[in-house]
Amino acid sequence: MQSDDIDKKLIALLRENARRPVADLARQLSLARTTVQARIERLENSGVISGYTLRASAVTRPPLQATVLISIEPRSGPEVLSRLHSLSGVQVVHTTSGRFDLLAQVVAQTTTELDETIDRIGEARGVKSSESLIHLATKLDRT
Repeated sequence: MQSDDIDKKLIALLRENARRPVADLARQLSLARTTVQARIERLENSGVISGYTLRASAVTRPPLQATVLISIEPRSGPEVLSRLHSLSGVQVVHTTSGRFDLLAQVVAQTTTELDETIDRIGEARGVKSSESLIHLATKLDRT
């Protein structure tokens, strides 16, 4: 499905506040309420909007976050991924291009918990090296 500029504006408004009333969205977009409702239904039916979720706030988000860049031994990907999956503090793992093979996003409630999770990552069989980046302040968050 091809999105037009109005769909993009509608999606941006819903990202800001998915609970915004359709009448308010219609005013913001200078469209009839029924037109906006139809667009939302079309976006839902096509899978562009696949659900409405609670956005993690400062209250629900763990206070400490880190990105761990990981280099692994050749052919050790499945074993390393299995180990990362077993660590509850590891929230997301991406493959990457460049110097590192994997990027893991880690969360923790305390510095001790964060340190232990990062240590467990580095100790995993197949991990050649890792580099940790502790998140200090969020300057932009479009999720």
